[in-house]
Amino acid sequence: MSLPIKILLAEDELALGQIVKESLETRNFKVLFCDNGDTAFKTYVKEKPELLVLDVMMPKKDGFTLAKEIRAQDKHIPIIFLTAKSQTKDVVEGFEHGGNDYLKKPFSMEELIVRIHALLDRNRLKKTKDQIKIGNYTFDYTKQKLTFNTEEVQLTHREAELLFHLSETRNEILDRSLILKKIWGDDDFFNARSMDVFITKLRKKLKKDENIQIVNVRGYGYKLIC
Repeated sequence: MSLPIKILLAEDELALGQIVKESLETRNFKVLFCDNGDTAFKTYVKEKPELLVLDVMMPKKDGFTLAKEIRAQDKHIPIIFLTAKSQTKDVVEGFEHGGNDYLKKPFSMEELIVRIHALLDRNRLKKTKDQIKIGNYTFDYTKQKLTFNTEEVQLTHREAELLFHLSETRNEILDRSLILKKIWGDDDFFNARSMDVFITKLRKKLKKDENIQIVNVRGYGYKLIC
């Protein structure tokens, strides 16, 4: 039997935290439950969990600050934020601090579990595909780097995330709204314009291989052809 997946849960509402902990443990997760950000960070350093579920509003250290500190040590661990906040700017802030997903209270346990499995599966996929061939380029997702022959080009975190998703759906349409929500946190007009800029940057960085195209499929999204 496989070992339980270790999850760090940081939630200052003790009753809610206990319910989430017990529910996850019935699904073969090992849950490290902390009720404030300081304790959560110390537990993270000691236990090295595989995924984080962080409440945004916590005493001593809030979820955003905690995520930022952990991201400085680990750029790839999946992070889900729990919050009662619902404004778009709060969602965007969560993603800017390294969050991968955002669940608004109240939420169902089934929804949380589905999101946990989705992020774990995605993280495993990334680890097995650190070196991705895109035409005559080699894309190192972990190092956020493109290599053409011996020439290396460094990517930003957001460029690397966008290129990874394009490569996973190569020769198929990458849904515009879906990828905006995943990477930018919201599919509003301003984020859409921002993504267009990043697409242009990726096209320039891939231009040495004339067989590579990133095509805009109007009204739907983008397609990486290679």
